[in-house]
Amino acid sequence: MVTNFEVRFLLALWDLGGADIRKGSVNSRFSGKTAAANAACARLVEAGAVKNSQDSRCLTLTDAGKLLLESSLVRDKFEFEAQIGAKTANALLNWFRATNVDRRSLSDRVKEAEISSYHEFQAVALASYDRLNSEFNFDRLVPIYRIRRDIGERVTRTSFNEWLLKMQADSILQLLEGTVEDSAPDKLEDSVMTKVSGLRCYAKRITT
Repeated sequence: MVTNFEVRFLLALWDLGGADIRKGSVNSRFSGKTAAANAACARLVEAGAVKNSQDSRCLTLTDAGKLLLESSLVRDKFEFEAQIGAKTANALLNWFRATNVDRRSLSDRVKEAEISSYHEFQAVALASYDRLNSEFNFDRLVPIYRIRRDIGERVTRTSFNEWLLKMQADSILQLLEGTVEDSAPDKLEDSVMTKVSGLRCYAKRITT
């Protein structure tokens, strides 16, 4: 699950232009916390939210990273854990002004890119979960078939099943039994079948 500091790192990178930004410029937003910034950067690179340049000197915010930033900031229970300062506050204002215009186009662009790793899938799946939960008032019980269809052809059915189950094993999501609203066979098929516990139709985000 993305941490509070990682959200701030994504926001800082976005505010600086988002592409080919020197690491030092991003780290300068976190005076005295360079080690924490480097650790956050490493995790976000691993998750596919941030891309390193070939010489490892510059960073680019990926489309998956933009969607992860969006889903984190609009999540109902998200709040900054400490004083954030004027630069972060102004970056947040700029972000809300910008995304109020192009949020839908961002979501559409992100859907075009193939997901090639578990860490990238984790970021995209959480962003999809948060957006669906917010838009349709699912009360944190999001139908798995909705997540699968929202991600679409960016990931194979087999990888979706394996990676969603791994997210449960990693205590990120809890997969719950039940049935879909109209027991439609295609919606049940787009849920997840486990070998031990049987059919799982809903995902619930585990909060820490």
